[in-house]
Amino acid sequence: MNITEKTDEEILALAHPMWADLVKYSNEKNYGAFTRNFSTAMKMGANEIEMGKQFARSDLAKNLSTDYKYLGIIRRGEYVTVLYKQPNTKDKGEWLGRLVLGYEKDQVKIFGATLF
Repeated sequence: MNITEKTDEEILALAHPMWADLVKYSNEKNYGAFTRNFSTAMKMGANEIEMGKQFARSDLAKNLSTDYKYLGIIRRGEYVTVLYKQPNTKDKGEWLGRLVLGYEKDQVKIFGATLF
């Protein structure tokens, strides 16, 4: 199955709860819960020690607002990118949130998650 064949509504029904979890668990500095929907490749690249350092050092990573806004979906290859306007509660301003979803073993997983 290719996630790009899903409707926007079907994609958003998957993406919004995953983004909400990333925001919540980033703020809580909870590595295990933060990475639970990651693809195998993402988990291998998301070293627990390095992520722990990022959670400890980054005000951005631990002060994400739950008042984010959905911006749009980009379909490419076997993946979709869902974009969010992501405010921060400490550093006033907005960041671009990027969530890349695709299938791994018949389950939708996170293949990328970043803030710009």
